Amino acid sequence: MPRTALYAGSFDPVTNGHLDVVRQAVRLADRLLLAIGVHPGKTPLFSVEDRRAMLLDTCVPLAKSAGAEVAVITFADLVVSAAGREGATLLIRGLRDGTDLDYEMQMAGMNGTMAPAIQTVFLPASPAVRPITATLVRQIAGMGGDVSAFVPATVAARLKSRFAKA
Repeated sequence: MPRTALYAGSFDPVTNGHLDVVRQAVRLADRLLLAIGVHPGKTPLFSVEDRRAMLLDTCVPLAKSAGAEVAVITFADLVVSAAGREGATLLIRGLRDGTDLDYEMQMAGMNGTMAPAIQTVFLPASPAVRPITATLVRQIAGMGGDVSAFVPATVAARLKSRFAKA
């Protein structure tokens, strides 16, 4: 039976940190669902369609090289509800530091109580990507800074184009 994992986030934008987690996750699952969280109270920089395109562009090659399948979905409810609908038995969470671990442990406990059949798997970030956050990338790009060390080239081009319009 194929193993399906779900990796949820806003992916606004996709960063090298996200790719680091995906690179590790496709070695654990036959199918990796990249789940874009959509929340009415938040105004993302990129549309869902743009984020989907960025994920497919950057993650499909990683999955293919590992012999895994990648799909992109959206969800606006609990991550365990999305995982259950999609048949995922693993929730993938990236950890950059101890602060992430504290928060993610709480979330894993709550998710485990709500959906005991779904296991949370923590993947540590590689040292080179630990400081990267999508929030910092947006801030740097918005102020005209070079984000090419933090995001794939295609994403850097999208950010440059997006802020050139502003």
